[in-house]
Amino acid sequence: MFADRAKIYVRSGKGGDGHVSFRREKYVPDGGPDGGDGGRGGDVIFEVDEGLNTLIDFRHTRKYAAGDGEEGGKKNCRGKDGADIVIKLPKGTVIREETTGRVITDMSGSQLRYTILTGGRGGCGNQHYATSTMQAPKYAQPGQPAKELSLILELKVIADVGLIGFPNVGKSTFLSRTTNARPKIANYHFTTLRPNLGVVDLGDGSSFVLADIPGLIEGASEGVGLGHEFLRHIERTRLFIHVVDAAGTEGRDPLADIDAINAELEAYQEGLSSRPQIIAANKTDVLDQDALDEVMNSLHSRFDPQGIQVFPISAVTGKGVKELLSYAYQCLKDTKDTPVVFEQEYFPEFENGYAEDPYTVSFDEKEQAYVVEGPRIEKMLGYTNLESEKGFRFFQEFLKKNGILKELEALGIQDGDTVRMYGLAFDYYK
Repeated sequence: MFADRAKIYVRSGKGGDGHVSFRREKYVPDGGPDGGDGGRGGDVIFEVDEGLNTLIDFRHTRKYAAGDGEEGGKKNCRGKDGADIVIKLPKGTVIREETTGRVITDMSGSQLRYTILTGGRGGCGNQHYATSTMQAPKYAQPGQPAKELSLILELKVIADVGLIGFPNVGKSTFLSRTTNARPKIANYHFTTLRPNLGVVDLGDGSSFVLADIPGLIEGASEGVGLGHEFLRHIERTRLFIHVVDAAGTEGRDPLADIDAINAELEAYQEGLSSRPQIIAANKTDVLDQDALDEVMNSLHSRFDPQGIQVFPISAVTGKGVKELLSYAYQCLKDTKDTPVVFEQEYFPEFENGYAEDPYTVSFDEKEQAYVVEGPRIEKMLGYTNLESEKGFRFFQEFLKKNGILKELEALGIQDGDTVRMYGLAFDYYK
């Protein structure tokens, strides 16, 4: 069974509590404190497994928890760290926070391992609190609490070329003829209820990955039928082969079908319909020459001015298929070979009060600049891609949410003043 969406709950380990104890040995009746520190809680880690191609395992197991750190012991014994939990995922899985739907990470490209939640720090034992005036502290620090998240996992197939078009136009037949994939083929709507992937081998070491995206219908972008279940799989493809029934065997109009599918693509994601396309006019083997000329003339007159190539093909006989694939490969070579990776929009370490690291805000008289620094700031900058619009928006929200903007204003910052953070300089504007 194929599954491309799942909902799960994850929890990191709680930090172990620090221990309260005192050294008690023969001839040392009043020894000092010797309570050990608590162990660190385990992390929750996602890791790509190349052998997986479905999220079916998450239908059976929905809760994942790392181990808690152990409490510290006597004689300065540190508690054992909690065990990390490593959750295996297929490549191409996008992880979202359930409530907001925002992306936490995309397990594709170079992202093969990701720590989504860190375990709580262990608490300090009472040995750390002895002073000249308090030589027998009877308290220790509790371990940091566990962190938890409810997540949505979405598997979006990774293919170079996506086959799109209405049901029953011959996409599965095309895939089976051109690749090593063997999809189930039958003459009824929605026979394909999962994306099928295949490798097109053109010889001379030339190849690309082709995905048969299940048949779309009007209203798919609004969730009609299995709209969203299908549409998520075309987001990564660099090129579309738009298959239409040129023969109109079900009374369909090829031009109207292309317009309807492109409208659904654009409604689902802005700019998706503008991605490079090739029109594959299928089922030409059942047309006589006059009928073929008529339909091809109408397609050429519409799409040639847009720079979209139209190929008459027959997925059954193989006519025109080789020429189409060669052109598709050339298009891929001419387009930017940049994988579609979804940017991070949700940062677990800085949501829900997770970030407890300190920071400072000050004014440097010599540099005439405001300086914001500290572990929390350094960690945030490490997480954030400030060159992207989403990343910079998160950066601004972080400054506001953590009260940093208020502290800058309290120090008297004015529009145009410089704010410096770890080698980065910004002009402040309210």
